[in-house]
Amino acid sequence: MRLTVNGQKLELACQTAFQVRKQLGHPSDIVIVNGFQIEEDCPVTDSDHLTIIPKGSMPERKALEHMIMARHTPNIHKKLKKGKVAIAGLGGLGSNIAVMLARTGVGHLLLVDFDLVEPSNLNRQSYYISHLGLPKTVALKKQLEEINPFINLKTQQVRVKEDNVKELFSGYDIICEAFDRPEAKALLVNAALEQLPGIKIIAASGMAGYDSANLIKTVKPMKNLYICGDLENEAIAGRGLMAPRVQICAGHQANMVLRLLLEIEEV
Repeated sequence: MRLTVNGQKLELACQTAFQVRKQLGHPSDIVIVNGFQIEEDCPVTDSDHLTIIPKGSMPERKALEHMIMARHTPNIHKKLKKGKVAIAGLGGLGSNIAVMLARTGVGHLLLVDFDLVEPSNLNRQSYYISHLGLPKTVALKKQLEEINPFINLKTQQVRVKEDNVKELFSGYDIICEAFDRPEAKALLVNAALEQLPGIKIIAASGMAGYDSANLIKTVKPMKNLYICGDLENEAIAGRGLMAPRVQICAGHQANMVLRLLLEIEEV
């Protein structure tokens, strides 16, 4: 039988997944069949993709990439790997969006932010004490390279202005707006819609405080524009930005990116 194992085509006299593991690995190895980690043995055919990885160890590059592909299923992984997504603002929304998209396997990410990591960021942003004082672009790039070394990462340590939107974001499929300030959000959304026809924008509005997570949603107010959040709760005294609702909103934005790259435009 000709099976694909860890990204390689192999001729094996095996009828089940665990037989393949017995021949190529160890009894404790993880076995993934067509994207699903199995606990019980199952039959395999020529069309199946298997990944066999020792627990707690780093596989070779080809095997790791094949594992990521297997978890997403090959056809979906290929579409995501071609995706080009820009993230404008690397705070509570943007840093968490970037981590999710890296784990999802989006192939090309642009990280845009002018600021440094500071202590007040640690309550909701994807940074650590060791990152304090680093540019957010540098700190986040280091994290993403540890999560998924197979994606193309570009950074721009610059403030987004009306006159640099086209230069910064041309060539990307989607922009994730992830700023804190309403005026910065409006500037980017309006400039992108005007200067980059066809690009899709996923913005955010309303994720402060500790109201119900069920109020956070994704809406499509107009063509090429999606907004995630509860659309009401801004950060004010006594109702600041906290990790749970911020990350839920970031999850909505990342999930909308995934849907758009898979050509699903409904919210």
